[in-house]
Amino acid sequence: MTKEKELVFGHKNPDTDAVVAAISFSYLQNQLGYNTEAVALGEPNEETKYVFDKFNAKYPRVISAANGEVKSVMLVDHNEKQQSLDDIDDLTVTHVVDHHRIANFETANPLFYRAQPVGCTSTILWEMFAEEDVELPAELAGLMASAIISDTLLLKSPTTTDEDKDALESLSRTAGIDYESYGLDMLKAGTNLDSKSTKELIDMDAKSFDMNGKSVRIAQVNTVDIADTLKREAEFTADITNENESNGYNLFILLITNILTSDTTGLVLGDENAIPVFEKALNTKVENNKASLPGVVSRKKQVVPPLNENF
Repeated sequence: MTKEKELVFGHKNPDTDAVVAAISFSYLQNQLGYNTEAVALGEPNEETKYVFDKFNAKYPRVISAANGEVKSVMLVDHNEKQQSLDDIDDLTVTHVVDHHRIANFETANPLFYRAQPVGCTSTILWEMFAEEDVELPAELAGLMASAIISDTLLLKSPTTTDEDKDALESLSRTAGIDYESYGLDMLKAGTNLDSKSTKELIDMDAKSFDMNGKSVRIAQVNTVDIADTLKREAEFTADITNENESNGYNLFILLITNILTSDTTGLVLGDENAIPVFEKALNTKVENNKASLPGVVSRKKQVVPPLNENF
């Protein structure tokens, strides 16, 4: 009996891991007898385009809602419903593979849920391929290695674990790449910001969070020159202000991260009572809407938890 089709996808405004994890988990599940299709909840960013070109891989079709196409779905690299399909409440979630906090998520039925505190969802999937004794094609291994490089900033992020390192080394061997030289080229490809408008940049890698009833939006862009990126500060500020007014965000943080020095400058705008919470949580001061965040590279580990605790 053929199983009913399910869609597999990562979060909105997908980064490399969100898309690659969907492709990888869909492939694994299909090898195990499921009937799935990987889809993406947004267009590829510059880094992801570079990765898919490198391995001659086809980017999944892009959707924003299931619109009755399927009844059940599988989530990767997220669980919070505001980061998911627009009609996620109308669907049955049967599987989740993730490496983030669990929040704003509940189901009516039991499900397969695997969450591990590692740097990348693709690391978990690498383990699952081994556990199920499913062979990884070289192209897929290359995509998964790229996802780990992306999420861990080439193993420099504080989210990085020994499992991530082991996975990256193994996947790189299968893909036939030198992950250090390839990884640096890949990350630099993602810092080409000139072709994007400031509106596109603040939406490109942005996630919304509910923190004790406060709506917090955190976006991140990677660069090799923060000062150069901030030449468009007035445009960033105008776009963020508009986003706050249009969407009711209490706080919007744009993290501008230098991938070479592992330092970040935050552009921070929001309610007057939200700014002091940010300052306390991140142990910094916001002056002229900017905050220095030395050593901060991870939204997931270094920004979301202290903010959540202080709100």
